Amino acid sequence: MRMPKRIKFRKQQRGVLKGNATRGNYVAFGDYGLQALEPHWISARQLEAGRVAAMHFLRRQGKVYIRVFPDKPISKKPLETRMGKGKAETEYWAARCKPGTMLFEITGVSEDVAKQALARVAHKMPIRCRFVGRRIAV
Repeated sequence: MRMPKRIKFRKQQRGVLKGNATRGNYVAFGDYGLQALEPHWISARQLEAGRVAAMHFLRRQGKVYIRVFPDKPISKKPLETRMGKGKAETEYWAARCKPGTMLFEITGVSEDVAKQALARVAHKMPIRCRFVGRRIAV
């Protein structure tokens, strides 16, 4: 699973995901991409499940890029624990995802194969996503 090698602080505040993505919102490395349409935290497990689904469908042809990285530690108290006693330990790592963020990209395959592969990835994501192609720079 993906997680940072080292961090400056072990725990973070939750924060607010408002507005649309202004960076990482276009296809940069591949030919086709999967774009988020809702704000959400995407866990490292969900990203790994999407990667495995794409690689399994593509059968080692083409290349898959993951454009987000889970660098936010999410803490969770154990069940049936009384309140207080400080902030809980890190439960999992998550990537912040605003609407418009490019989650995955694929290159080296035809459009219909990429559409099928990214549809399988989209089923693993906790949010609505859409298939987008590369914009031609003028």
